[in-house]
Amino acid sequence: MQGTATITAACPECDAPVSFGRAPLTGEIARCTDCRAELEVTRVKPLTLELAPEVEEDWGE
Repeated sequence: MQGTATITAACPECDAPVSFGRAPLTGEIARCTDCRAELEVTRVKPLTLELAPEVEEDWGE
């Protein structure tokens, strides 16, 4: 039986490893299990994570 490769990148907030069970997509949101920060995948090669932008209300502007 073949094992599944885990893809990891460092959390930009606390430097803890953030793991993905499959190849992540650009724009995907993940959560750091150590500091609970919401992270966005900004690049897939090399895998790069940044703090996810805050969701703002759109009041029809």
